[in-house]
Amino acid sequence: MTINVVVGAAIIRDGRLLAAQRAEPAELAGGWEFPGGKVDPGESDEDALVRECHEELDAKVALGERVGGDWPLGTGSVLRVWTAEIVEGEPSALEHLALRWLGLDELHEVEWLPGDLPVVEAVTAYLR
Repeated sequence: MTINVVVGAAIIRDGRLLAAQRAEPAELAGGWEFPGGKVDPGESDEDALVRECHEELDAKVALGERVGGDWPLGTGSVLRVWTAEIVEGEPSALEHLALRWLGLDELHEVEWLPGDLPVVEAVTAYLR
């Protein structure tokens, strides 16, 4: 069985986490997630994440450390997340409905997608 890998970036700046609101598909639209996406064949997880952030946010990121292991998404896919920082550009919602910088006390003001929610808890240590 092939496991599909989805990568996500916990982009942190000044103690705040960047959350992105999904525009599609319809069943996920409006939910909040970590920016990122699918890994293409022959592409490393890290290269895919840098590419996806550039495509989705029009910003370049530098990856930090991996957050946890494989986070199950319940669709035969796993989510792999890295901390990241913006090294060029200012994030724009090119493929999302909205972007929001959330402080530690604001993390639960948005409705995270079920697969991303456990990762939010793990990322709180990086915001302190």
